[in-house]
Amino acid sequence: MILNKTKILKNHCYTKLVYERINKKLKADFSNDESENLIKKVLEETVVENYIKKGKNFYISNSQYNIRITINSNTFRVITVDRIR
Repeated sequence: MILNKTKILKNHCYTKLVYERINKKLKADFSNDESENLIKKVLEETVVENYIKKGKNFYISNSQYNIRITINSNTFRVITVDRIR
């Protein structure tokens, strides 16, 4: 399957609860804007080879930032962000 990185960048969105989840998972205290800026930056800087579609989600891994972003492939909503171990 061909992934359209541009479509993900353009359409990704957030729910209220995901901001809390991002802070909890990353052990951070980001504002909503800071969370959005981080996600956008990681999505832009991650090479398309690190965008993987598995089931109904996209998994975007970036070793430079040491995080993996999970995005729903139908709604483009950010589900969570995890530290890569």
